[in-house]
Parts: sequence; C-alpha cells; structure tokens
Amino acid sequence: MKTAQIIIGLGFGDEGKGITTDFLAQQHPESVVIRFSGGQQAAHTVMTDDEKHVHSSFASGALRGLPSYFTEHCTIYPTFLFNEREELIQKNGNIELIIHPLAKVTTPFDVLYNRKNVKNLEHGTCGKGVGATMKRNESPFKLFAVDLIAPRTMLIEKLKGIANYYGFDKGEEIETALQDFLEAVDKINWKIEGYEYLKSFNHLIFEGSQGILLDMDHGVFPNVTYANTTSKNAFEICQFLKIEDIEMFYVTRCYSTRHGSGWMSNEKSLPLKNNQEETCTFNEYQKDLRFGDLDYDLLNYALKVDEVYVVAQKKNLVVTCLDQSDEKLKLENLNVKFDAVFGSFSPYSKDFKRID
Repeated sequence: MKTAQIIIGLGFGDEGKGITTDFLAQQHPESVVIRFSGGQQAAHTVMTDDEKHVHSSFASGALRGLPSYFTEHCTIYPTFLFNEREELIQKNGNIELIIHPLAKVTTPFDVLYNRKNVKNLEHGTCGKGVGATMKRNESPFKLFAVDLIAPRTMLIEKLKGIANYYGFDKGEEIETALQDFLEAVDKINWKIEGYEYLKSFNHLIFEGSQGILLDMDHGVFPNVTYANTTSKNAFEICQFLKIEDIEMFYVTRCYSTRHGSGWMSNEKSLPLKNNQEETCTFNEYQKDLRFGDLDYDLLNYALKVDEVYVVAQKKNLVVTCLDQSDEKLKLENLNVKFDAVFGSFSPYSKDFKRID
C-alpha cells in the first residue's frame, strides 16, 4: 500500500518544515520529496553532521539523497535553480529534480517587477518574483516548465511577450539577467514529468511552503502569499494517486514569527537563546524577523482550516526551537488530539524526539 506524509506550517512560515522533512527523509530513504506550493522564495534549512543547506529550488530531502518533485502549483526560476544545483553538487546532495509540465516559470522580468513595484513593496515581497509569476500566469502571457524544452525560438518569443506585458524596455540590467536566465536553461538537464512519475514510489513526503496563516484564501489580505499553503494541493495529488494512508505533521515553533509586513498577534521582543543558526535574517525586502508569544487561538484556527482540505489517518504536532525559549508548550490549549507530539531542540533533525 502506498503511503504519504504531509508537512504543513501552522503560522506565517519559518516554522521548521525543512527540519521536519529532513527527519522524515531519514526514515524513508526510498521516498521522493514533493513541493506542492510556493517556489524559490522558500528557505528551508537542513543541517547534517557535515553540511548545511538552505533549500529553495530543491526539496529538503536533497542532502539525504532523495529526489525532488515540484508540482504544477509551484514556481521555478532557472537562474536560482542552477545556482543552488551547483551548491548541492559541492555538498554531495541529490540534484535529481523532476518538474510537472505546468509548473510556472519565473523570468527576470517577474523578479524586476517584484522588486521595483511600489505596491508590492508596501504589501510585502521576498523580491524573488513568485507573486508576479503567479499573477502573470492568469494573463495570456504564461510560461510553463514544459516551455523550457520547447524550441529556443519559441521560448524567446514568449519571453519577449512577457517583457512587453510588464512594459520593460531593453536595458543593461534586463539584458544581463536575461542572459543568465538563458544560460541556466541551457545548462540544466530538464526532467519534465506529470504525476504518473510519482507512481514509481511507495512512499511520498509532501513538503509545504510558508504557513497556513499566509494562505491566499485564509490569510489577512493583502499580506498573503500567492499560494494554497494548506494541505489542499497535496491531498488532491494523493487522491489522484489513490493514496488513502496519509499522515499529517503540523509544525510550529514554540513562539510566533513573521518575516515580512502584515498583521501579527502578540508581537513583542523575545529574549531568545541558541538561535545562532537562524536563517531568516534581515533583508531589504522583508526586513527583520518579527517575534511574539505563541497564539493558541491562531493555532486552533489554522488546524480547523486545514480540516477542510485533508482526510488523514494520523495527525502529529511538531514543535521546533524548544531550546530557544523558556516558555512551555500548553497542549491543553489545543483543540486537536494528536497521535504524537515531537519536539526539536537544535538545527539538527537527529535531536527530534517524542515529547508527549
């Protein structure tokens, strides 16, 4: 019988989905790790005894030797993908990446628009073109993964149309970015396959992006991500593959975080410790990582929202960063009864342990 595990963040992102994926990848070395939302804006950190890697264009099983699969709901940016591929090669990671034909392709024009558009900057952006890509693909000026293996003349024409869509004229910045983009396209051996590819695996690990509180349907607009960050996409793929044995891993830090602008409850300065490996540091688009006490009402809300989209045989809770705060988890404040509760005390998934 085929089985699946789905990893979902309960907050605004940065909960620890990468370390949870790494934990499960070690237990299921013959699996594939599937990204089913978001794209190159993800920053999922995995640390092994020998290496540290921030996964964006590859799933968080790569350091453990597992292949990555990006679904039609994801975005890919060949320039970033190529650069990360080179990093993973140096770290002896698995660079096998299979992409659904209808995954959306980010272009340099999407990235520049994201970074220069005043409205985007006000609402919050990671500056990597994901939101612009998703919005553009609602127009006639679409670009999919399958277009990357189309005749070059056809790809060029589509890129010209996208440049016109944004109103970009030729300039040195654009020409340089476009050259890097096309060079990356040429250097990558693209593997474009539909969901039939996944039938060759008996166990699937679905790695979520961002958190439920940033979901485009359930977050506080306009400060949301352009994706379904619930189990919606993952469960639909499980239904297509006729997988009924599904186990959930809901992830939260032991305190709240938000990287970017927008509403956040209980925001305040927290005296954290042992957080030297924090990946979400200051950048010019999202600014500083924001903190707050754990909001149990919001956790219950996120869990209730996800019930709409998934039918699972098991539900587990993962609480990360337990060594960074003296606050104790109050399981009695949660409305869901979990089959198991796991805790993480360091950036290494080897330190995961059951705490309930």
